[in-house]
Amino acid sequence: MPYLPVSIRILVEAVETPAVALVALGLVLVVGRSLGHVLGLRHWGIPEALLAGVLGLLVAPAGLVPLLSQPVIEIWEQLPMVLLTLVFGTLLLAKPLPKLAGLWRPLSAQVLLALTLAFGQYMVGGLVVLLVLQPWLGVHPLMACLIEVAYEGGHGSAAAMGASYASLGFEGGEALGLAMATVGLLISTVVGGLVVLLARSRGWLMGGSTIASGVAPLPEAEPGASSDPGEAAPVQAMLPLPPPPELRFPALALNLALTGIAVAIGVVALAGLRLVADHVGGGLALVVDVFPVFPLALVGSLLVRWLLERFGKDHWVSTRVQNRLATVSADLLIAAATACLDLSLLAHDWKSLTALALAGLAWNLGVVLLLGPRILPSAWFERGILEFGQATGVAASGLLLLRMADPLDQSEALQPFSIKQLMLQPFVAGGVITVVAPLAVSNWGLPAWTGFCLVLVLIWVSLGLGLMAGSRSAS
Repeated sequence: MPYLPVSIRILVEAVETPAVALVALGLVLVVGRSLGHVLGLRHWGIPEALLAGVLGLLVAPAGLVPLLSQPVIEIWEQLPMVLLTLVFGTLLLAKPLPKLAGLWRPLSAQVLLALTLAFGQYMVGGLVVLLVLQPWLGVHPLMACLIEVAYEGGHGSAAAMGASYASLGFEGGEALGLAMATVGLLISTVVGGLVVLLARSRGWLMGGSTIASGVAPLPEAEPGASSDPGEAAPVQAMLPLPPPPELRFPALALNLALTGIAVAIGVVALAGLRLVADHVGGGLALVVDVFPVFPLALVGSLLVRWLLERFGKDHWVSTRVQNRLATVSADLLIAAATACLDLSLLAHDWKSLTALALAGLAWNLGVVLLLGPRILPSAWFERGILEFGQATGVAASGLLLLRMADPLDQSEALQPFSIKQLMLQPFVAGGVITVVAPLAVSNWGLPAWTGFCLVLVLIWVSLGLGLMAGSRSAS
């Protein structure tokens, strides 16, 4: 570009670096997915995007093979918030809005167990920091928030909260949260799988020998289908088929537009909140100033879906396209966030991370195995192991563990879990509470916040036990 005018050269460079960053991230994700498919990572509940992030870490400027420039990594560091907002914008568009009739008992129990897990992670994190890590290592008080933001929220929430942590003086919060999220993802599958094996030996699983063995019967062949796998397919089946209607350009464009409207509603809502906060000032201004847009994008997603159903236009939405958009965005998010990890910081704080990771794991296991039978209705283990996977890793981890425990789907655990996710997603696991928690720690102090979470945990547990006792007496 030496012969170009200065203004054009600046413009080209401004476009060139983001383009290189996006293409490089796409290539890293494609290679990571391919290797992950060969290694069979999905069978273990490990996202292939995590491997892509490790590859990105290797080719980063501080990696073993530094192929990427620092400006590319700086662009990657800004992507998690954008991508997480896109994921939240698709969440409620993809499925019909649920009807709660007949689901009160299992849904209420599922909600109370999930709230116990989430606020208990704050409580346990606060106790570990107050009693062990601050006296021993002098860590920042906001480290008490890492269990919930990483285990409940995952990589997306950990990456998105990095700016909030930095504004409150916890500079390493994003890198430590991402490391915790990776640990949670791994142990949710490994430890969860061992717990499923324990459940089989103890007879905790619902159903007979087919479910207990974890083997589902093969589906019956369709009438007229060939039983010979070597039989040649018809010539028509060998011809390239056109893409299904929902994957053609008009449907793709329409669904992207609907998701964009959901995100735009969130952006406008946040702008309105900031306008109000500027006039009110005080604590509201502090909260809104660091409040991200992604929880409000979920509200936008809900509003768009409600309007479509209200006016009979819900057929415009393709579940397949929305799920594909969410999956690609989440994979890019995990890859970018993992590739930007600060390994020197992790090496410095490995003791704190280990203590928090073990404490969070112990809490999640204790709640599921001790409170699950006393709070959840029938098929308590299947419902509980689903919550364990979600509250330690990601929802996909919970679904994997549920499939191991209930391959025939006889427990009917998935429906109340899905509705519970819709109800609680705006609050915990990357929602409002995740955003407000560090502000509460900074303004109230860690002892007050930990005590507040303890009181809430006692309330959730008492309500759950009372609900179970009431249902038993009624029956």
